[in-house]
Amino acid sequence: MLRSLKDLEHYAVTATDGDVGSVVNFLFDDERWVVRHLVVDTGNFLDGRHPVLISPISFHQADWATRHFHLSLTKDKIKHSPSVDVDKPVSRQHESDYYGYYKYPSYWESSGMGAYPGLTQGNPYGSHVTTKPSDVHLRSAREVRRYHVQGNDQAIGHIDDFIVDDVTWEVRYLVINTTNWWFGKKVLVSPHWTSRISWLEDTVHVDLSRQQIKDSPEWKPDAGVNREYEARLYDYYGRPVYWDPQSRTADVAPSRVITAL
Repeated sequence: MLRSLKDLEHYAVTATDGDVGSVVNFLFDDERWVVRHLVVDTGNFLDGRHPVLISPISFHQADWATRHFHLSLTKDKIKHSPSVDVDKPVSRQHESDYYGYYKYPSYWESSGMGAYPGLTQGNPYGSHVTTKPSDVHLRSAREVRRYHVQGNDQAIGHIDDFIVDDVTWEVRYLVINTTNWWFGKKVLVSPHWTSRISWLEDTVHVDLSRQQIKDSPEWKPDAGVNREYEARLYDYYGRPVYWDPQSRTADVAPSRVITAL
């Protein structure tokens, strides 16, 4: 099922032996557009240590009805995990320490390990990437939510939210708020349709015109995202649908020029 990251904030998080805290943010991989970590504010649950990173690999169960993530980890294991400053971009070295501590497979060292929990299944959007320990590839969803969106002719709006697959944790859509031009309208665009991202300018560039965005199927948050809407969206943009194995490999983002950190 597809879900809004905003809606997943403040979900309670529980270890095998008690409460840990609540979700306050998410870190996503800017190469493959997959949520890699939940940022959990532990408050007073772990003797004052907060926040901590939790990988979806750690999930025992996600209880959507009660807004609760149950982990297959103990509180002590989480308490002693490597410290990470989540207010700064997270380097590959920090991730290496984290994955080594939990003995999780590192997704960046093997092709096809693009999503969770099916780590060994191929990701049509991912590829083997050689990285250095200092490389930074994790981005804060809360930070990027304020980024401007620039079309190939004019400004379009800003990132308002992300829609993710609650099984694979892939980011399926960027929610673009176009309020500055069309009152109250929000539209969805696949992150794989972006052409360039400038971290220095806080801007996401898409190879779409303002008029194309204006005329695209409107998305209403209360209605969620269903396959009927997705089919209309992909048909409107003339893109191959990601849920068809025979066509989804064609829906790969062009080589993005990612400028600055």
